[in-house]
Amino acid sequence: MKIAMIGTGYVGLVSGVCFSDFGHDVVCVDKDPAKIEMLEAGKVPIYEPGLDALMAKNVAAGRLSFSGDLAKAVDRAEAIFIAVGTPTRRGDGHADLTYVMAAAEEIATALTGYAVIVTKSTVPVGTNRQVKHVVSKANPDAEYDVASNPEFLREGAAIDDFMRPDRVVVGVQNDRAADVMAEVYRPLYLRDFPIMTTDLESAEMIKYAANAFLATKITFINEIAALCERTGADVKMVSKGMGLDGRIGNKFLHAGPGYGGSCFPKDTQALARMGQDHSMPMQITEAVIKVNDEVKRRMIDKIVDICEGSVNGKTIAILGVTFKPNTDDMRDAPALTIVPALVGAGAKVRVVDPQGQREGQDLLPGVNWLDDAYKAVQNADATVILTEWNEFRALNLKRVANRMARPALADLRNIYSEKDAKRAGFVAYTSIGRADYGISS
Repeated sequence: MKIAMIGTGYVGLVSGVCFSDFGHDVVCVDKDPAKIEMLEAGKVPIYEPGLDALMAKNVAAGRLSFSGDLAKAVDRAEAIFIAVGTPTRRGDGHADLTYVMAAAEEIATALTGYAVIVTKSTVPVGTNRQVKHVVSKANPDAEYDVASNPEFLREGAAIDDFMRPDRVVVGVQNDRAADVMAEVYRPLYLRDFPIMTTDLESAEMIKYAANAFLATKITFINEIAALCERTGADVKMVSKGMGLDGRIGNKFLHAGPGYGGSCFPKDTQALARMGQDHSMPMQITEAVIKVNDEVKRRMIDKIVDICEGSVNGKTIAILGVTFKPNTDDMRDAPALTIVPALVGAGAKVRVVDPQGQREGQDLLPGVNWLDDAYKAVQNADATVILTEWNEFRALNLKRVANRMARPALADLRNIYSEKDAKRAGFVAYTSIGRADYGISS
């Protein structure tokens, strides 16, 4: 099949590369000439493990190309995917559909035959019907159908998620569109991965409901963690005990400094706004948003506490600032709340992150970027583990403590234990959801 992928952001590029690996002829389109030039040179503008090699393989095979010419890419394409950004609109929490509708209109004028216009971007319920209206208005003679095909890719594991999905959701209005989408995903059909075909609205809602539920699990365990700290319970044991219940499961029950990233923050806000617009408030989702913000702020208090009540003039080493490991994504990362607060309170902040500096250096002014954790902790007053990159899971804690001016550790991912910290020589240690017994006492 010939496929056009409009947008080469995270979703568009990963999807386009993977579709080409299915054997389809894929053209990825972007309006940014610099990005197209970079892609044509074989460089990947995002960090995603394995993506560069898979992209090079399919470019070499002649199945994958990049272009700034949307009309040429759409010509004779059987499936045209819209994978542009839908950021939260400033001031009201709505998903901004400006780019989606602009792409739909441009696609309409470029259609040369029947095609299915597929929304891959995360969009509110009802958007695909709006897309249909925009296309028909721009080109009344166009022969096409619309489809909803939300993505469920985890950053850092996106290729495996695409190739071995829990499920593929396709929303359509008729059998003709369903047949085209079945052909697009034929390799997954043949391997018996679940392909769920629904109406447009259900497909759109599935994406928001799934993300809001996962955000709720994370926020629930973070709230339980706060209670554990007051009662003496250990949230790691609580999470394990809960997760062994098959009705609950153990995923997304790891306490930490709050969720971030490209999906959960904007999707929970968009769902809450949809509820308000339809006079059906999403009260649980609204509470999740509020509690998640509070969790991030509570982390600041933890850091201040292990610095003996003040960070002013103190040197603090931050290990990890991306919202999760194995990505360079800084969107809504807890670090964007925590680090500026420390800098604003007078701390001298050093940051180490394997992939975060490219985005983070503009988002986190006033910090010193280093490339080695042991350099960052030299003469520091506190070390904070904020993102659980593998290299921070295997630190020589004794070496860290010996290099610090005052060995204090805020383990905000529960990688280590109080016993580990005490054995290494730390005089203060704090974590999430476990009572801080005060090593120094």
